[in-house]
Amino acid sequence: MSAKLATLLFAIGIAGLFVLDRDRKGRTSRALWIPVIWLTIAGSRMASQWMSAISSGSMSHYSAEQIRDGNPFDRNFLTVLLLIGVGVLISRGRKVTTLLRANGALILFFVYCGVSTLWSDYSDVSFKRWIKALGDLTMVLLVLTDLDPSAAVKHLLARVGFLLLPASILLSKYYTALGRGFGEGGEALYTGVTTSKNELGGICLLFGLGAVWRLCRRFRGEANREGTGPLITNGVLLLMVVWIFVKAQTMTALACFLMASTILVVTCFPSLYRRRWLVHGLVAAMLLVSLSALFLGVGSGLLTTMGKDATLTGRTAVWDLVLSLGQNPLIGTGFESFWLGPRLDKIWSVYWWHPNEAHNGYIEVFLNLGWIGVGLLGVLMVKGYRTVIAGLRRDPDSTGLRLAFFLVAVAYNFTESAVRIMHPVWIIFLLATITVPGGWVRMPKKVVVSKASPEPVPCLESA
Repeated sequence: MSAKLATLLFAIGIAGLFVLDRDRKGRTSRALWIPVIWLTIAGSRMASQWMSAISSGSMSHYSAEQIRDGNPFDRNFLTVLLLIGVGVLISRGRKVTTLLRANGALILFFVYCGVSTLWSDYSDVSFKRWIKALGDLTMVLLVLTDLDPSAAVKHLLARVGFLLLPASILLSKYYTALGRGFGEGGEALYTGVTTSKNELGGICLLFGLGAVWRLCRRFRGEANREGTGPLITNGVLLLMVVWIFVKAQTMTALACFLMASTILVVTCFPSLYRRRWLVHGLVAAMLLVSLSALFLGVGSGLLTTMGKDATLTGRTAVWDLVLSLGQNPLIGTGFESFWLGPRLDKIWSVYWWHPNEAHNGYIEVFLNLGWIGVGLLGVLMVKGYRTVIAGLRRDPDSTGLRLAFFLVAVAYNFTESAVRIMHPVWIIFLLATITVPGGWVRMPKKVVVSKASPEPVPCLESA
């Protein structure tokens, strides 16, 4: 099949997915397309990279100067999206205020990130990146203050998945100069719409879980009113995810996908999710197995099966190097500032593949924000987990997905740096763990605080 014919068929197929997945009863606003565009860019490549790739016919990578200075077109495009999003949030003032008041730990984390730009060696660059980080939060607030947050999350995952996953298969098979890269030994690696096989595995992980969640809802009878269209689309999406996992060999993402899918299946059965000790134990066991296999030398056979050696494909050497280049262990180098200037030059002089991340989210936070940042992230995760677990009885349908995304974010950051601006795993983590009064249901206009319970309880008046 020629590339042009394949492109036409894939375009028709993507349009068919959107048509079949229509849900006339799940109301969402047109503003939802703003986070859809943002997450699509975060899950693939910047607009300037796409334009360069289309014009040159090959995948492009940023130089050290481009990483520091950024691209004016990308900056202006994202700024416009951010300003539009802020304008929409201003019009939803009461809902936004309700959310922010319930998420003090999240606000504290972002405030500290902003303050840390003051001691960065590149304060102007750091501040610009902090503004972009606020864009991630803005997009999450747009989704959770929509007419129906649960429907908004469903449509967000579906729309982005319908765009990125088929396009990844198309590029990997028919536009190999754009959809494939090369490893250290010269072997071809599937990258799809992203710039690396690990990033490709990340989007398969997230949007594959969205498909599994919707299929589980169908099993529970929650989505029977939607007809057979969504059943077909999510089945097709899941098949695409499996195909990419097999071809791309992204073992970290696959392991996280299997663990999180187990959580989704467990939350399909009331007899299981009502026993909170069982859910706690399952989450703890999965994280303990991951930690033991990766860092404590336990389960070396498992690592071999996953295609990794004792050094985690060279990650431990990278960790040793970047930790030796760190500055103040208490406050770090400043928000998103470590991979700049002489430090980046030093690292690139050692590694031909020019890494720009530590391949561990917690080390990444330590390098940029120090122990204070790691502590604040820990508080954010603990608070987020408590928020998710609290919704098991009230809203088990969406809580299963939130718990799965929480598990993914914690485990994925063991070997990948996902606590970064415009990283899809970080965006989805925020989406899953933000405290929403009443859960992912229609946002209330007013919130009543019961004397018997400190948690906000939505009143009967719907938004």
